[in-house]
Amino acid sequence: DRSPSRGLGDVYKRQIIICVAFINLNILAQNKGAIIEFESSTIDYGTIEKGADGVRVFKFTNTGDSPLIITNVKASCGCTIPKKPAKPILPGANGEIEVKYDTKRVMPFKKTISVGSNAVNSTVLLTIKGKVEDNSKPVIAKKKPSVVEEF
Repeated sequence: DRSPSRGLGDVYKRQIIICVAFINLNILAQNKGAIIEFESSTIDYGTIEKGADGVRVFKFTNTGDSPLIITNVKASCGCTIPKKPAKPILPGANGEIEVKYDTKRVMPFKKTISVGSNAVNSTVLLTIKGKVEDNSKPVIAKKKPSVVEEF
């Protein structure tokens, strides 16, 4: 004797239950977490004077749905000092990372700042670049060699 077969109604009920479970899981999976989005990932100082104000600000927004916590901000060398926000950045709120470059160094520069956080995009690289000139020193033009020096 075979057990009574299940009717089509039971099969459809199971399929509906499975579909509802997948839909609920999909809705729960849409919880993104924190997402950090910078207005710009590069700040160009251009050409600046030696000793000029080296402070610039990277602005960002937490476009996710969880508080954003900046855990680490590190520069590629000691001539650049980054400063991270002390408090979490709520969803939809804005924040800033302040960067100070040592403008006593007369030369072109390009430095990287690494930003670590609890965001989905957990590490973001920022760049500062520019050129520091010392206009207080007179520019000495190269002298043309004399006719005697050419030989």
